[in-house]
Amino acid sequence: MNEVVIESAGTLHGQLQRGLGRAARRAAATTGVAELVFDCIRRDPRWDRQVESRALYYARLVVDLELPVGPIAEHLREPAGGDEWHGRLAVDVLADLVRLSRREAAGPLRECAEDGEQWFEAVDALVGLRDPELAEGLDGLVVARCDDGDLDWLVADPDNPVLRAWAGRRPQIAAALGRRRPGGGTGVPRPRRQGRTGGDRSASSESELLDLARRPDDDGAVAAIFELGRRRTPALLDLAEELLPQSDGRWGGALCRALREYGSEALPRARAWARAHAGCEALALCILSRHGTHQDIPILMGELEAAVTREAWGAAASPVEGLGRLRAGEAVPLLKKTWTDSSYSYLRPRVLTALTRTAPHTAETYAVEALWDCEDDTRRVAVSSAPFTDDTRLRFHRLHSDPAEEPQVRAAASDRLMF
Repeated sequence: MNEVVIESAGTLHGQLQRGLGRAARRAAATTGVAELVFDCIRRDPRWDRQVESRALYYARLVVDLELPVGPIAEHLREPAGGDEWHGRLAVDVLADLVRLSRREAAGPLRECAEDGEQWFEAVDALVGLRDPELAEGLDGLVVARCDDGDLDWLVADPDNPVLRAWAGRRPQIAAALGRRRPGGGTGVPRPRRQGRTGGDRSASSESELLDLARRPDDDGAVAAIFELGRRRTPALLDLAEELLPQSDGRWGGALCRALREYGSEALPRARAWARAHAGCEALALCILSRHGTHQDIPILMGELEAAVTREAWGAAASPVEGLGRLRAGEAVPLLKKTWTDSSYSYLRPRVLTALTRTAPHTAETYAVEALWDCEDDTRRVAVSSAPFTDDTRLRFHRLHSDPAEEPQVRAAASDRLMF
């Protein structure tokens, strides 16, 4: 996970780093905020860069505050220093600025594509803008630098007008597009999927499946676990207790997926695992969050409190979901603290959903704030649950009409404006 220092959630800087809506609303009335926004873009404060969103959030701030793109372009010219993520957020911010009608942001993207260390990401961003004029002349660079694997990655959308224009001039790009079209293959080996089927195991006996499931280097082990789960075999609970303390990630994911459908049958064992802390607690929380009853609220509360104290934000997801499903009113103060303090923005849609279920009136304040949140899933939940006022109506209109907004958010905003 990213180890950038995150400032206190009580500061504007810390709120901007977290992508909180309250910071976006405060920014216009605060002096010196420009440097804070640029600092966030340069340092990329995302806790998990693979799943968290910040680009559109910062791009909107650049537009609303009428900030220049120069400092972002300067950041792209800085050496990466071995950081594979260096400049990626800046590239995405520039692309969203173009979508928000700041077309001058395309200049630094082209410069980066031609001469920058993040040239491939910049090319990918320009292609994603779907404007042949902005990407004019880059096809020669792409063909010179990209092998077939790179091209297959770049041409994910065969209907993209940029790619169609390039394909008319470059046989290599035309061939890559051909591989992407139905019946054309992909041009690259299909990625190995976690939890491959390993064949049909429906004819195997229970003892054969249990024996196979204990072989960590065999693809059939995961298939055997899934077949035991399909049969709802009680012995799979014993197997989980045996295997999970060995900390094998493949086993953990497969067992969680297989056992979470056992429903109430798995609750006694899940409760014991949660109390024992012997290596099965993650699976226990997965089961309790989906199937637990009100008697499990203290366990879920304790786990959420521990996660918040340790700032182990990934571990907070299951307790948050479980407490929301059970409408645990006693969890509201802790959910509010999680919302404010968490540097893991991907957690906030779950927190907002939990708040709307446990304390609908209290949740209204958070739903209004979330209309400015950095995560599109949070904005989507907020659009559906925020009260309809003059302030929120204007925000719904902006979300609905914003070409850079995610389609699901735009659709939700449209639905609210119809009533």
